[in-house]
Amino acid sequence: MPSLATRPERQTDYRRFSPAIPIIIDNGGFNFRIGWAGESDPRITFRNLVYRPRHKATGETVTIVGDHDPVLLKYFDCTRSSYRSAFDSNVVYQFEIMEYVLDYGFDRLGVEDSPVDHPILMTECICNPISSRSKMAELLFETYGVPSLAFGVDAAFAYKFNQQHGICSEDGLAICSGFATSHVIPFVEGEPVLEACCRTNVGGYHVTDYLKQLLSLNYPYHISSITWEKAEELKLEHCYVAYDYAAELQLFQKGTKEAEEKTRCWQLPWIPPSQEDAPSEEELARKAALKEKQGQRLRDIAAAKKFTRISELEHKLHGLEDLVQQLDEVEDEEMYSILSVTDYNSKQEIESAVHRVTQSLRKARGEPCESEEKVDASLSEKYPLISIPDDMLTPEQLKEKKKQIFLKTTSEGRLRAKQKKFKEELLREKQNQEDEEKRLENPELYLEQTRVKYRELCERVDQRKRLKTNGNGNSSGGVGRGERLNSVQKERMRLLTTAAFDRGKGEDTFGARDEDWQLYKLMSRDNDDDDDSLDEDETELSRVTTRLQEIDPEFVAKSDLAALQGTLEFTRLRPLTAEDFKINLGIERFRCPEILFQPSMVGVDQAGLDEMTGVSLRRLSSKDDAVKNRMCNSIVVLGGSSLFPGLDSRLEAGIRQIRPYLSPLKVVRSLNPVLDAWRGAAAYATSMQFSTQTFSIQDYYEKGESGLKQYQIKYSL
Repeated sequence: MPSLATRPERQTDYRRFSPAIPIIIDNGGFNFRIGWAGESDPRITFRNLVYRPRHKATGETVTIVGDHDPVLLKYFDCTRSSYRSAFDSNVVYQFEIMEYVLDYGFDRLGVEDSPVDHPILMTECICNPISSRSKMAELLFETYGVPSLAFGVDAAFAYKFNQQHGICSEDGLAICSGFATSHVIPFVEGEPVLEACCRTNVGGYHVTDYLKQLLSLNYPYHISSITWEKAEELKLEHCYVAYDYAAELQLFQKGTKEAEEKTRCWQLPWIPPSQEDAPSEEELARKAALKEKQGQRLRDIAAAKKFTRISELEHKLHGLEDLVQQLDEVEDEEMYSILSVTDYNSKQEIESAVHRVTQSLRKARGEPCESEEKVDASLSEKYPLISIPDDMLTPEQLKEKKKQIFLKTTSEGRLRAKQKKFKEELLREKQNQEDEEKRLENPELYLEQTRVKYRELCERVDQRKRLKTNGNGNSSGGVGRGERLNSVQKERMRLLTTAAFDRGKGEDTFGARDEDWQLYKLMSRDNDDDDDSLDEDETELSRVTTRLQEIDPEFVAKSDLAALQGTLEFTRLRPLTAEDFKINLGIERFRCPEILFQPSMVGVDQAGLDEMTGVSLRRLSSKDDAVKNRMCNSIVVLGGSSLFPGLDSRLEAGIRQIRPYLSPLKVVRSLNPVLDAWRGAAAYATSMQFSTQTFSIQDYYEKGESGLKQYQIKYSL
């Protein structure tokens, strides 16, 4: 089972321990630590996560516990799975995942026996819900068969461990900032006061996530490099807690030299572009010969395709001509039998196909085609049934007539479109020739006049588009669309008003007569003069734009400029340098850990660490100020999030503001904020009275959940 779970350097053979040696488990939200009682360090430490990807080759689902190895994950499909944790905040609720973690921990520890014949001491959060504790006890007793079990608060074990080393006294406060939550726990005579503890749902996870969000917003081009794991690494290396947050912000806002010294830089991988030497004459000649060879090959391929196309068209034309000749030599009765075995319904369709194939063959050979006028004159010959009255035709011929009408209408519309396009091209070519003559006479004057014309056309098109969009509700004070109606538009409005007025007189009989439908023809005309003029302006603007792009190398069209400014590629017109791959950490260094004191910065409406201390002191039932003074004189900072530089001094400054004047106050960091909880539990399990503090499997079967509800260990043995 692949994982990157780590072992300490010092190893001890577990076989020399008797089966009664307890197993110590520090079940943290970030790391899972397991080892033997009496040792100074845990045997196994790994991330408290489970990953279940599928193997790309076999499709088998594999369970990966702890940190993943990127080299191994390339063999797995990671798109359908993600990391899963057994914790919700700091409470275990996914016991199926917890079982995978325990299996892996026991296996790495060397406990391969089933059942596990060792007492278990497991840490939990303060005021852990009874449902979570009972589910954990059920898992350990019924799945692993442990003989006895003990639950203890991780912060309490860490506090007692520091008390044994003279860091704190019996009366004090433990400020524990963990992965997902932060706690303040008061201790009186060495025992935690549960009713006075305080919690905030902000921890190291939120600091890392906030740092990742800030860097992703500041450097969107490198968002793929700013992973959660990298943000965690940057947080541990560079973040600190500011003694005065507002003053630190002003320091960076002014951009002083001290702020520059506090700024850290993360250089992303960057490969400078290779600077090749200018190619020699031989290299240029070789490339030109190669390019000519490739061009000749393409020309040969095009010639072969053209020859094949001409052969196919000639063969098809000969076949159609033979069919027409055959139809000319037979009677009408035999003609229908011949047509039945072809794809044509009449002789006229065959002649039309002959004409089309002839035109295609001429075009393929490069010969001039027939003019559109000749094609238009032959339309009546192609569709002879159109001019014959309906009463002189059979039902089959009527159907054929409708089909010919549709085909003729389509052909005429296509022909008109071609003629219009041809005329526009001729007009555009004529205008370009005239412009070219003007440019040759005076290039500078012509260029200036073309630029002025381009600006006028742009303003005219934009203004008419705005007027058309705004209509009567033109808020700029200009003329609205209702005030710009010409005669055609007024006539259309009159027709609409008349139709609505006639409908209101009585029965609605509009459409009963054929004359009524003339109204739709009048109303369904093409666009009004404004739209026509707008199309003409846009066409002219397109022509002028193309012209400027040909004669002015510095010209950039308005549409192209807007597109460039709206994309990220606009910033990459210059070559990329190493500076583009640098991520600076300035304000982010102290802004992210500040959420431990101001959770509202990330949307959590709860108290910070210093304010939580005052809340916990007010919850104490004791009114003796001497007890509170002793507690404030022994404040220990615990947890992985307490490793930020400057956290203890910031806490001392914040707590001093809520304490009476000249009252004693001392804030110290624990010996090892990360490992003190496991070490304290390991030392606690070696005491002679530890067996009296466990909850045995017999108690579990006799008392059940009610026994776990009343279960509470004594930390002062």
